[in-house]
Amino acid sequence: MFALIQKVHSFWAIFVLTILVIAILNSFIGRSKGYEFSVKDLRISLFALIFSHIQLLIGLIIYFVSPWYDKWDSMGIVKIMKDPKIRFYLVEHPIISIIAIALITIGWSMHLRQNLSSKKFLRIGLFYTLGLFLFLTRIPWGSWI
Repeated sequence: MFALIQKVHSFWAIFVLTILVIAILNSFIGRSKGYEFSVKDLRISLFALIFSHIQLLIGLIIYFVSPWYDKWDSMGIVKIMKDPKIRFYLVEHPIISIIAIALITIGWSMHLRQNLSSKKFLRIGLFYTLGLFLFLTRIPWGSWI
C-alpha cells in the first residue's frame, strides 16, 4: 500500500507543479498586461490551490504509513536530527511542504479581499511563487519518480 500511495504522491506532484507554474505565469502576465481578473483566472488559481491541498492529504497519508515514521520510536529525535536523510523525510520535507501550501492558501485568501485586478494578480503571483519555490527546495530529487 505504501508503494502505491508514494507513486500517486510523486505523480500528483507533477500536476501540482505544472498548475502552479501555469497559475503564476497567468498572474504575472495578467498583471503586466493590465487584464481584468476573470473567471478563467479564478479557476486556474483555484485549481492550483485544490491540487496542492490534495497533495498535502496524500503526503500526510504517506507520512503516517511509511516505514520512516517508525524511526521516531526506534531512534528518537536526537538521532533523527543528526541523520540528514532521515531528517529530510521526517522533518524538513513535511514541514516545508506544509508551509508552502499555507503560503498558497494565504495568497488565495488575500486575493479574495482585493477589489483591483492588478492586486488580485499580484497576490496570487507572489504567494504561489513563494509556495512553488519552497516545494522545489524540498522535493527529494534523487528518489523522485
